[in-house]
Amino acid sequence: MTKQLAVCAALIGLAAVGFAQDRQPRGKAETMVSGKKVVIDYGRPALKGRSLDALMKNLPEDRIWRAGENQVTTLETATDLKIGGKMIPAGKYSLYVHAAEGGDWSLCVNKNLGVALGEIWDEAPPEMAKEPWPELRGYAKNIADAEVVRIPLKKMSGSSTDVFTIALTSSELKMSWGDASWAAAVSAS
Repeated sequence: MTKQLAVCAALIGLAAVGFAQDRQPRGKAETMVSGKKVVIDYGRPALKGRSLDALMKNLPEDRIWRAGENQVTTLETATDLKIGGKMIPAGKYSLYVHAAEGGDWSLCVNKNLGVALGEIWDEAPPEMAKEPWPELRGYAKNIADAEVVRIPLKKMSGSSTDVFTIALTSSELKMSWGDASWAAAVSAS
């Protein structure tokens, strides 16, 4: 328990450092599926000379990453859709990535929309205190039971990108960072 609290405190401390540094603007990927809007809102961390492999080595034991930075990454769909052949009902969800060590990535779609920053950090700036943040205290322990679906992602070679990017079309969701991309097909249900 003490180790988990120390890890949580360290992650919150890193978030505080993020407030003090120049941050990338949040990203938004939008498309229409069956004439209905689908939007992913996410933070855009930058590698800044670091390697993606080195960053991923710092993941917690469950190997779950928040799929962005700072506030929770969300998927909001006005229609039922399939991503990677898996059904996702219309609604709003948080997104996480399971980055298996040395293996394939999976997209975790979860009903838990995060926790207000003010609930996990007493010194949260007032303008951010009510903003939803991802579960940093152990995905498997705290919100895995709210997972709607876990979608295998196909790894692809890509042009190098320093800033994490999500692209969304009516036929594909693609996450790119470093020299790789991970994708899944998107379609109407």
